[in-house]
Amino acid sequence: MKARMNVMLVGLALAMAVPGLVAALEGVVMKDGHMMMMKDGRAIERMTADLTMTDGTKVTTSGVVKMRDGEERQLSNGAMMLMNGHLMKGGKAMPMLPQ
Repeated sequence: MKARMNVMLVGLALAMAVPGLVAALEGVVMKDGHMMMMKDGRAIERMTADLTMTDGTKVTTSGVVKMRDGEERQLSNGAMMLMNGHLMKGGKAMPMLPQ
């Protein structure tokens, strides 16, 4: 009985946590060579203007990322830049490494 209650509590905690994690996935994503706006983890529409993320990183409609220090990188297909400036590829955070 106690094990069943623990499983139920863990399931409830996961159900409550997952929507919050998905909602945090807002930003832009390179999809099929086009920059798309992303909301709740889904590409919803094409980017129509360059964006400045909350950390000062800028992303252009062509997928060029301009870091605060002036360094530039090109996003590859599937790469996401979250609104907080974190880069993700394949659902995992990754640093912006030199090319």
